[in-house]
Amino acid sequence: MNREEKIKELISQMTLEEKVSQLSHRSEAIPRLNIPEYNWWNECLHGVARAGIATVFPQAIALAATFDDDFIKQVADAVSDEARAKYNEAVKQNNRGQYCGLTFWTPNINIFRDPRWGRGQETYGEDPYLTARIGTAFVRGLQGDDSENLKLAACAKHYAVHSGPEKQRHTFNAIVSKKDLFETYLPAFKALVEAGVESVMGAYNRTLDEPCCASNLLIKDILRGRWGFKGHFVSDCWAIRDFHEFHKVTNTPEESAALAIKAGCDLNCGCTYPRLTAACKQGLVTEEEINLALERLLRTKFKLGMFDPPEKSRWGKLDRKIINCDKHRDLALKAAEKSIVLLKNDNNLLPLDSSPKKMAVIGPAAANAHALFGNYYGVSSRFVTILEGVAEKVRNMFGINMDYRQGCMMYSENSKTLAAYGEANFTDIVIAVMGLDGAMEGEEGDAIASDSNGDRNTIELPEWQLRYLKTIRNAGKKIVLVLTGGSPVAFPEDIADAVIFAWYPGELGGKAVADIIFGDVVPSGKLPITFPASTEQLPPYEDYSMKGRTYRYMTEKPLYPFGFGLSYTTFRFDSINLSAPSISAGGSVKVKVTVTNTGKKDADEVVQLYISKDNRGADEPVTTLRGFQRVFIPAGKPKTVEFDLFAQAFETVNADGDDVLLPGSYTIIAADSAPVPVSVEKGASAPVSEKIMIN
Repeated sequence: MNREEKIKELISQMTLEEKVSQLSHRSEAIPRLNIPEYNWWNECLHGVARAGIATVFPQAIALAATFDDDFIKQVADAVSDEARAKYNEAVKQNNRGQYCGLTFWTPNINIFRDPRWGRGQETYGEDPYLTARIGTAFVRGLQGDDSENLKLAACAKHYAVHSGPEKQRHTFNAIVSKKDLFETYLPAFKALVEAGVESVMGAYNRTLDEPCCASNLLIKDILRGRWGFKGHFVSDCWAIRDFHEFHKVTNTPEESAALAIKAGCDLNCGCTYPRLTAACKQGLVTEEEINLALERLLRTKFKLGMFDPPEKSRWGKLDRKIINCDKHRDLALKAAEKSIVLLKNDNNLLPLDSSPKKMAVIGPAAANAHALFGNYYGVSSRFVTILEGVAEKVRNMFGINMDYRQGCMMYSENSKTLAAYGEANFTDIVIAVMGLDGAMEGEEGDAIASDSNGDRNTIELPEWQLRYLKTIRNAGKKIVLVLTGGSPVAFPEDIADAVIFAWYPGELGGKAVADIIFGDVVPSGKLPITFPASTEQLPPYEDYSMKGRTYRYMTEKPLYPFGFGLSYTTFRFDSINLSAPSISAGGSVKVKVTVTNTGKKDADEVVQLYISKDNRGADEPVTTLRGFQRVFIPAGKPKTVEFDLFAQAFETVNADGDDVLLPGSYTIIAADSAPVPVSVEKGASAPVSEKIMIN
């Protein structure tokens, strides 16, 4: 009997009540059919979360800052090893509870359209192409190389048009044009479906008037219709209850359950689907529709080997020894080092050598372990704060006197701020560690220091932190500013001599920051999101139009552009050459870019390829990322990087949401950040470009 026959056989033996019992995230056991209980709710955003000891990798937005999808696949593979090991151990103990399973609600591939969104840290940034590349790599690392025998089941969330405000997510109706829908909000979801992601999670909000977890447009027409998605669809947690309680599109739980399952939502994270038995008896839904949802869920379980003896699993021998092992901790360190972005380095202050005799580490994030986590995190056997990382680094540097003061509060103003501490002539250099942590930004209910349900009202460095930093600056001190956070932080450009953005760098983040400060590692991270100069540059938060948002549509001067990040060496973009002067539909062009490391340190550079349409329309992107490669270039040496650009890379989306290839002249740009005039001012390399005609 093949798999599909087994599925139908199992369903045929179930009562209606038993079928319904399998459609909630806490699925009940059916002993007579040898079906154990199972909890579908598991998390692994940047390491196995909420399940005890695990390797805590840098937050998702930091992983995107590596611009290295091959490496991200390695990270996800390590995460899936630990997840399988935890599952194997749990099954031995007959623990079938939450966070011990094989279905993981990761990755979050929403577009980080507005830096005020607290959950933007969970995403891979503002760009659909980068998000698709990193997201696809993460899915492949989690699920393995055999689509019919999954290591884990990954989940693309939150489908779709979902990126705040957190406070309104249970009632909000996201209104978006078809152009923005298909040009910005959906491409990453389509890419992950094409890559074989096993499940998709619906968002809390409505999109174009329909609840996302019961949207005929999103689920029936696009996901299962146009894209041919065959996996299962899960609601966000208690989102179906929102239908009648907040969205007011239904009147009863039975109506809500029926609306969702008829639209193609197979699994309810929440408490509403148990009402399907009554809904079926009321004629609101058919048993055949319930069967279809159950088929999809059982298919996922079979792919994961849940009905096979443990000894037959390819991953049955993974055990607790691999969890937070040295190999994975080393990988977490490398991920942090590759993700950290050097934003400023006046007069090459960094890396520090052993010349400073007096050093101070200050700031509320220095000894704050919460500045390492982000949200959706596990628990490591050892977290290294930035203070600990720096202290360990200077431990053997005899003659250096290092001091530490918190100096100001992390979350709010305090009249006892140690402003006077910055006025004394106590030190040669100050490492100021400030910014955000998970209490200040995150998901509704988790960010306990946020006044906006996890969102930020402004993107500036908290005023009380800035005031303290100004006191230090006014004393004439050399300052290395280390910022933590999962979203852009705006600050005065003259507030420090060097600025490092560390994100939420994971369990060994403090060591990674110290390695960069003291030059053991050359910084190579790039911004996956534009850093605006101020909150005033942002369109209204509730407006889902892309006009004025992200590097693709922004016309104002940012603080730092998308893709930006400095190094301890210098690079020169020498040339760009095309294999043909024009291409037509179905064709392609090979692009060769030569970059030279003109400095004295071997280092990685991220070569980024952008396309701009000449004589573009007012609603067309200014420029769009269409390729990137992270490459190692020895000091003093050139490197030629090749890209294959297919005609689809030049397509645009029209007002009807259709992909169209418009003839005309285009510019292909190779650069180390999004090509806006401010790039060269910030110390980045000058881009190179070439014209091409689309016939």
